[in-house]
Amino acid sequence: MKKAHKKALSQIIAAAALAGVSSFSLAADPIKIALAGPVTGPVAQYGDMQFIGAKMAIEQINKAGGVNGSQLEGVVFDDACDPKQAVAVANRIVNEDIRYVVGHLCSSSTQPASDIYEDEGILMVTAASTSPEITERGYELVFRTIGLDSLQGPTAGNYIVEQVKPKKVAVIHDKQQYGEGIATAVRDVLKENNVEVAVFEGITAGDKDFSSLISKLRQANVDFVYYGGYHPELGLILRQSAEQGLKVSFMGPEGVGNSDISAIAGEASEGLLVTLPKAFDQDPKNAELVEAFKAKNEDPSGPFVFPAYAAVQVIADGIRIAGSTDTEEVAEALRSNSFETPTGTLAFDEKGDLKDFNFVVYKWHADASKTAMTE
Repeated sequence: MKKAHKKALSQIIAAAALAGVSSFSLAADPIKIALAGPVTGPVAQYGDMQFIGAKMAIEQINKAGGVNGSQLEGVVFDDACDPKQAVAVANRIVNEDIRYVVGHLCSSSTQPASDIYEDEGILMVTAASTSPEITERGYELVFRTIGLDSLQGPTAGNYIVEQVKPKKVAVIHDKQQYGEGIATAVRDVLKENNVEVAVFEGITAGDKDFSSLISKLRQANVDFVYYGGYHPELGLILRQSAEQGLKVSFMGPEGVGNSDISAIAGEASEGLLVTLPKAFDQDPKNAELVEAFKAKNEDPSGPFVFPAYAAVQVIADGIRIAGSTDTEEVAEALRSNSFETPTGTLAFDEKGDLKDFNFVVYKWHADASKTAMTE
């Protein structure tokens, strides 16, 4: 570059600085974080929870000055909780050279996507996928800010054994990684405690008519049903069971605990037992953050809102501690430190799982409110 041009450029930069304007040539590049989950599809409501939590964290971190001089930028990708679409999303994230991911949401989408991220050096933190298989493969760049089905399943199973004390149980699942995995964990706890599991079988996700299942439950004379899967199917099972006069109690995992199940099942959702993460929006320490959500007409009560906020925060804190955006260095920072977040003090084990996380049993009400049954 000629001296005259250099001088002119330096004068422009100086003038911009005096005017309080950051020169594009000097501004640090934003740190992009892919927000991957269902924008569309039957469980899009859960995607909304993840997205509003992650976006709020990004907004607040940026307002506080960003990370090591850079702003965070969230980029939303829709995988519809479909494994094939999740793989396509993961490849798009690779092609767009994004190095961090908050997501995916459904375990069946997270697992194949995480294979790609690990191979490509992309660090992923899921705030919703609970299948233990995701972190059992020795990956270095996979983390989560929620508990595992190997914890959630026993929480449900032990509650059934100790508090419900049923005579005969049916354990139903949707044949998917998440649903069948947690249903199996619950069944195993029941069998270990000599509770009769009279029915253990899968339904097909997307089915609308559950008359044959309800007939089988009636014939088996069960008095309690555990369902592993998501709310669209369980909502219909609850409603159709009530319509057909089957009077049994039901329980499900966090995949069923949202307002849509009340919309689908109506009064039949009253009394449903659900395991969910602690209601972080009820923690007085989070009052200011809750108000920030409400100011944007966003619901902070969903089970994945605060874990998604925490996922962004630990990525940001990891980058800050590492003093680098190199994902391997950030992963090492995550494993070597603890982090103060709205979901509590988080620390990761070698697998990338939280060292401490508790699920709570709630009684669901038809108005979509819930009452804690355990601490």
